[in-house]
Amino acid sequence: MRIAVTGSIATDHLMTFPGRFADQFVADQLHTVSLSFLVDNLDVRRGGVGANIAFGMGQLGTRPILVGAAGADFDEYRAWLDRHGVDTDSVRISETLHTARFVCTTDADHNQIGSFYTGAMSEARLIELKTVADRVGGLDLVSIGADDPEAMLRHTEECRTRSIPFAADFSQQIARMGGDDIKVLLEGAAYLFSNEYEKGLIESKTGWSDAEILAKVGTRVTTLGAKGVRIERAGEESIEVGCPDEEAKVEPTGVGDAFRAGFLSGLAWGVSLERAAQVGCMLATLVIETVGTQEYQLRRAHFMDRFRKAYGDEAAGEVQGHLG
Repeated sequence: MRIAVTGSIATDHLMTFPGRFADQFVADQLHTVSLSFLVDNLDVRRGGVGANIAFGMGQLGTRPILVGAAGADFDEYRAWLDRHGVDTDSVRISETLHTARFVCTTDADHNQIGSFYTGAMSEARLIELKTVADRVGGLDLVSIGADDPEAMLRHTEECRTRSIPFAADFSQQIARMGGDDIKVLLEGAAYLFSNEYEKGLIESKTGWSDAEILAKVGTRVTTLGAKGVRIERAGEESIEVGCPDEEAKVEPTGVGDAFRAGFLSGLAWGVSLERAAQVGCMLATLVIETVGTQEYQLRRAHFMDRFRKAYGDEAAGEVQGHLG
């Protein structure tokens, strides 16, 4: 199954604040906030929604096709992704702009404040999916993740025009999108990904109820933080999958991307939606135990031991053969 992953490609600058953000805000002065947080450390990591998801899929052996835009400083990052099983030949390289950057501070309660510089990501709107499909011999699914908003709209419309199934995954971009754009991006999606808060925001901005949205998409996948994930399809019983036990909770950045990588890999393998969600939750657990979005190691025996402990022998038996 050939899956293209569209989305941002970025460098993450991750900092840790030893206190609580909530203790620094004065309720009646929020309109004039001026704060600086003295942080303990700085980790510079590879990131970006598209690259994170593709990296996770590459680790699971599903050879995803990364579609996005980066700067001339992408060479080292490209080599890293290539080594980890990602097809990067459809990444557009800007002649003038740097690769995008995400700067994020996490407090002691794992709350986050971040800023994102788009840079070369703005050129993702110039990428045509037909060119990608022609190069690889066709596409079975396109995951449309947070990216340049115009690129997200173009990729969605092209998928509809060319009858390519697509997954809608707005994540960070939902805050700047209006209801009309969200409607365009989700209607007819084979899969709709969001977390629980984003789910409510989608319904609020579009004016569509949960039932109305379910009628417009094939499968709605809602991540629930530590509670796992809920999968819904119109007219069917929902599926709920819990998370494996964590060995440590180190840093949450990239957990949602890892879940998507695992879920999409499960689709590529042809396992059930429940199994795909279990793979996603297991991969997400590895990420929360690690600083950075692509710094975890997927040791197959260790992965399967923990997967079996969390979900049982039958589930492990259906997944293990795909991991090799």
